[in-house]
Amino acid sequence: MVNGNGASQLHYLPPQRCSGDALIEMAQIVKTFHNAAGEFKALKGVNACFYPGEFVSVVGKSGSGKSTLVNMITGIDHPTSGTVRVGDVFVHALDESNRSVWRGTNLGIVFQFFQLLPTLTLLENVMLPMFLSGHSTPAGREGRALDLLKTVGLEGLEYKLPAAVSGGQQQSAAIARALANDPPILIADEPTGNLDGRTADEVFDLFSTLIEQGKTILMVTHDISLARRTTRTLLLSDGELINPWVASAFSDLSYSQMLWLTHHLRPVKFESGEAVDLSRFSPEWVALVDQGQLEVLDAVDGPGGQLIDVLGSGGFLSSFDLHAHGDARLSFRADGTEPLELLVLEGEEFRHWLGETPALGAILQEAASQSPWLPQRAEIVRSRA
Repeated sequence: MVNGNGASQLHYLPPQRCSGDALIEMAQIVKTFHNAAGEFKALKGVNACFYPGEFVSVVGKSGSGKSTLVNMITGIDHPTSGTVRVGDVFVHALDESNRSVWRGTNLGIVFQFFQLLPTLTLLENVMLPMFLSGHSTPAGREGRALDLLKTVGLEGLEYKLPAAVSGGQQQSAAIARALANDPPILIADEPTGNLDGRTADEVFDLFSTLIEQGKTILMVTHDISLARRTTRTLLLSDGELINPWVASAFSDLSYSQMLWLTHHLRPVKFESGEAVDLSRFSPEWVALVDQGQLEVLDAVDGPGGQLIDVLGSGGFLSSFDLHAHGDARLSFRADGTEPLELLVLEGEEFRHWLGETPALGAILQEAASQSPWLPQRAEIVRSRA
């Protein structure tokens, strides 16, 4: 058994449940490419939400669909089907001209290879988006560009050409350029992929400062160490989002193994306060808490029982827990404040997953060994109550 609170160094939220204050909502995004080899689906029905002030990393192997996903948000690419809403604008309902104007005002984009114009100074590169969009007055653009370059640590280098400064300084200038029109959203596609570790940390620290100033940042990266420092992570595999609770609970598994589990879990729902009868499942199973809270009770004191543990969203338990500690006096119920939804894999599918994933048995055994349901721990809980 593992509780969802603090179960992983990465941070997850359900990607398919947008609340009303979502700044960006992607609904059933499919992207199909056609080439000489035939048809290739880069995104397969992706649902994702992003909220104001978040710093979200999008992680996956090369070819998983990371860049395609953010290109849907920027409007650089078009979905084959599905919708993208940013604020109150459905991005792909705009014609190309209006989409370009909208993008220049609402989004700042940072690329891996900087893409500064080589014949313009750093100052001129930063002023260019303001000139193209009509942002600020002609007299105010230079002052704003100078302030932005100072903010990103390039004071004194304003009149240098890109080739005359380091890669990290070029990326800092690219970030200043992305901020030129004061957009609420920053999209960064592998922004540290071309930088050494120290310089990458400096760029990341700059992003963290921008979050403190109220910006929303989506960062595509293959660097899991950087992803661990963002407020939330989305994992992509083969054009699909891995269930975030699967990723949190079983982070040692490969992405393909996580995706298999994402496909095969089935939801089981309980009303608030309802008893949860785990015997309804096959003898071998694993269950993750998707919504609500699952209470674990020790019934030795009679009906109702003593509360031993509470599993929140992302927490999981399995038949390993019950086999290890005995379930005769344990009972379970949904917390009384909200409905409970479990995601369950059981029976033959569970045995298949266990057989195909040797590391899984060790993960479940380790979780069971740390369970607070051990009789001696239950006695301690009861004595302190």
